[in-house]
Amino acid sequence: MTTKTTYLAISTAQRWHDFWHGEIGDWIITRGLRVIMLAIVAILAVRFVTWVTDQISQQIDERFVESDALVRSEATKHRQAVASVIQWVSIVLIAIWGIVQIAEVLSFSVKGLVAPATVVGAALGFGAQQVVRDILSGFFIIVEKQYGFGDLVTLTIVSTAEASGTVENVTLRVTRLRSPNGEVLTIPNGQIIKAVNQSKDWARAVVDIPVSTSVDLNRVGEVLREECGHALDNPILGELLLDAPTLMGVESIQIDTVTLRMVARTLPGKQFEAGRQLRVLVVRALARSGIGTAADAKVGVVGGPGVEAATAEQEEYEKTHEPVQR
Repeated sequence: MTTKTTYLAISTAQRWHDFWHGEIGDWIITRGLRVIMLAIVAILAVRFVTWVTDQISQQIDERFVESDALVRSEATKHRQAVASVIQWVSIVLIAIWGIVQIAEVLSFSVKGLVAPATVVGAALGFGAQQVVRDILSGFFIIVEKQYGFGDLVTLTIVSTAEASGTVENVTLRVTRLRSPNGEVLTIPNGQIIKAVNQSKDWARAVVDIPVSTSVDLNRVGEVLREECGHALDNPILGELLLDAPTLMGVESIQIDTVTLRMVARTLPGKQFEAGRQLRVLVVRALARSGIGTAADAKVGVVGGPGVEAATAEQEEYEKTHEPVQR
């Protein structure tokens, strides 16, 4: 029994010895392990680049949350877009380096690939024109700071269709938007022919106020200008507006309606919220003065219980919210 066991052990050891000293074993030791090590190094490098980019993005988000700012600065948006591009380019370079190193280990002849590579390159040149266009367009979008992470944009695509939403990511090839309905829109940069940035540096809230043609426009103007002067004292509007709203005057005239326009400069991307708050102030101010909008005139609200309700609501609001000094 002992002799048989010894014989089997010697036989197994001899097979392993012959295997590792044969062609397959020698290839695994001299080349296979190097290929595996190169693959591991490339994977770890990609993971490291991804981790660094995630840390940078996380720090940018934490600084924004910890600050008192309501919107991201242009430098922050550009910094986040550049970090995403650097990650993408670094991964591509690491992949190319890994492929070249593995090819050298496997002793692939580069000279023999020149002719096939020329044919493949020509074919890819025709087929990848759109990809090259996307990358070039994405490069200029980022360098020129047309828009960045968190911007509210409207993009006109080659097919004359429009895509609106908040920018969630910008790479060299695509722009990713989140629409107001929560949908994620991925648009190749090469198909964008016009970009409208609604949140760069500052924005403008536009409020149209329709009133009946029978009201005294001078009185309406006095009420609205007085409300514009106190808009910055509002605790909500005071944080959104960059300066006091301005009454531009009559915007349009119809048969039974005169439309006045009020505009205000706001923080980037806050024009819609500021516009909603301005409309509330305008309606309350007109109701307190006994002036109705065009809709009120049609349903006969002016002078009715709605005025007293609006007045009582405003008085209660002013009692509970003291004006903010700027």
